[in-house]
Amino acid sequence: MAQRNAASAKNEKGVTGGAPVVTEPGRVRNVVLVGHSGAGKTTLVEALLAASGTIGRAGSVTEGTTVCDHDPAAVRQQRSVSLACAPLLHRDVKVNLLDTPGYGDFVGELRAGLRAADAALFVVSAVDGMDAATAALWEECAAVDMPRAVAVTRLDHPRADFDESVALCQRVFGDNVLPLYLPMLGDDGESVAGLMGLITRRVFDYSQGLPAAVREPDPEHLPAILESRNELIEGIIAESEDETLMDRYLGGEEIDIEVLITDLETAVARGHFYPVVPVCAETGVGLDALLDGLVAAFPSPLEHEVPAVTGVDGSPRPPLACDPDGPLVAEVVKTTVDRHVGRVSLVRVFSGTLRPDQVVHVSGHGMAERGHPDHDADERVGHIYSPLGATLREVPTAVAGDLCAITKSGSAETGDTISAKEEPLLVAPWEMPEPLLPVAIVAKSRADEDALARNLARLVAGDPTLRLDRNPETHQLVLWCMGEAHADVVLDRLRAGGVELETEPVRVALRETFTAAAKGHGRHVKQSGGHGQYAVCDIEVTPLPRGGGFEFVDKVVGGAVPHNYIPSVEKGVRAQMERGLVGGYPVVDLRVSLFDGKAHSVDSSDAAFQTAGALALRDAAEKGQPTLLEPVDEITVRVPDSSVGAVMGDLSGRRGRVLGTEPDPDAEGRTLVRAEVPATELLRYAVELRSMTAGTGTFRREFARYEPMPAHLAEQVRKEAGGRS
Repeated sequence: MAQRNAASAKNEKGVTGGAPVVTEPGRVRNVVLVGHSGAGKTTLVEALLAASGTIGRAGSVTEGTTVCDHDPAAVRQQRSVSLACAPLLHRDVKVNLLDTPGYGDFVGELRAGLRAADAALFVVSAVDGMDAATAALWEECAAVDMPRAVAVTRLDHPRADFDESVALCQRVFGDNVLPLYLPMLGDDGESVAGLMGLITRRVFDYSQGLPAAVREPDPEHLPAILESRNELIEGIIAESEDETLMDRYLGGEEIDIEVLITDLETAVARGHFYPVVPVCAETGVGLDALLDGLVAAFPSPLEHEVPAVTGVDGSPRPPLACDPDGPLVAEVVKTTVDRHVGRVSLVRVFSGTLRPDQVVHVSGHGMAERGHPDHDADERVGHIYSPLGATLREVPTAVAGDLCAITKSGSAETGDTISAKEEPLLVAPWEMPEPLLPVAIVAKSRADEDALARNLARLVAGDPTLRLDRNPETHQLVLWCMGEAHADVVLDRLRAGGVELETEPVRVALRETFTAAAKGHGRHVKQSGGHGQYAVCDIEVTPLPRGGGFEFVDKVVGGAVPHNYIPSVEKGVRAQMERGLVGGYPVVDLRVSLFDGKAHSVDSSDAAFQTAGALALRDAAEKGQPTLLEPVDEITVRVPDSSVGAVMGDLSGRRGRVLGTEPDPDAEGRTLVRAEVPATELLRYAVELRSMTAGTGTFRREFARYEPMPAHLAEQVRKEAGGRS
């Protein structure tokens, strides 16, 4: 079945030839494409696959025929929702293109792509520019010195402006962002027919398609070439290790083109220079130039540091190198479940060589709070594949530095480490954002509950940004998602798995307490023939400070309540506290003193005094002014300086208390706002903050304490609780 489906997918996508296979890390380039939604990343990947001969012709995002957007949700929404791998072969080098979603809700897929890659290609639309999230991602890549380049796309659009796009990149990304080529207009004066190479001073004419025809520039092109070329050469020379080069250049010496290209490639590979290449996916302009740049300038895995490893018990291990003959260490960067093939894991091999039928150790640690319990298992790898979107093409091995796919693993989850059975290791995990949008779901029937459990296990295994919470207090099943778009995709995948479900409002786990001291009388007397039930107790309830817990005090004198029944009264009080008094929420922060009661020599029992204790607490509640307590979280909001005022005003409107602001130590031009906000006001804050800050604001939250809920809101909760009971 798997082979038939793979073959079918191969024909549908127009795949030509077998999968590229490399035997040494130096012939691999792992490149992640990043940029905002709509910038043209998926279309560019499709064009590069066609230009390299990997597929017969490029598919269309709008028609749902691209290699990378094979997920039904991506086809329906016409945007990427998950990470996809698309390898191609260019100049005998395997280039693993990693297409990532541009929408902020799918940042987990983006993080996985960054983890698997050695360099990043920022895709910027010549029509729409870029969003602030792309700018923030550039800073993130800079912090780890990841090599970067820029592809300016959609040059064929009537509103395309290459010069403004370059100026925008220079303003946002900073120094050393310079074009290697300039677009050349065709005879109609509007369409882009070719590129003008600044280093070579040659024109690359695409009017007859790929490959481009290379010729001398026309006289009218020379001034633009000369001006931009001088700026480019100065930027390259400034990064050169040859300290005499600048003096020679300023002295009027013509620097050899081969020297410039070598220094350029070195600077790009080290993350010090960021070339800009104009491309047009529709017409093919610049595709070969971009491929040449990816192969020549971006680093191989040999130049990328392998993540730190430890033993599975956390014991230290020496650093590893990207060596095919070294100990096996690989990481699952993405896991999906195909209805025909089963579990499919995209794997980055960092060290050693992964082979078919090899017994490996699979380890996953540190994600228990997100529904991924620590696990260790030995498994046999079946076949190894080179993934081209959803198509799996079998390959003989995967060497250090390469990407591959394995299937039918029983335990592999996103973020897991695959290592040798004889020497199990654990790769340091990558940072994943915390899901902050809760969605409560309910299965429509008992049969759907079983299907829901199975499908949720699959989704959680593949998506570390999804957290599953079975709340024992509200009795709700809550999915914590990154945002509305993420939640929509998760719900669609559940329904596609045959689950009928509904969503309902998320309920926050509240608490109840007393605001004043009160006495309560509990009398449980029943006579129904034979042994009856008889228990009477009198208690006094005193509020304790927040966090005071529960205290039970025995003040009975004269044996009014026999000693053996006093624990029974406490059990009854505790049971009633768990059930709640006014809204069905646990009661906290009380001291209950038992000071009197009555017993019967025959009819009293443990059960009778438990019932009397519960009745006494309920009686006291009618006099003790019980109130509801709501959880208050301390949140830290990270926003651009321009959004601070709006965010602080919004927090105040959420009954929040702003504790202070301070400059973000990790990013210039951003501010950290600290505040305390009731948890009930934060249910949709992830969505509303993104809207308020154009997708640039983030926050984290931590429980602080419980505080009394305002009377009008408490009354509303009581009415809702009464409606559910």
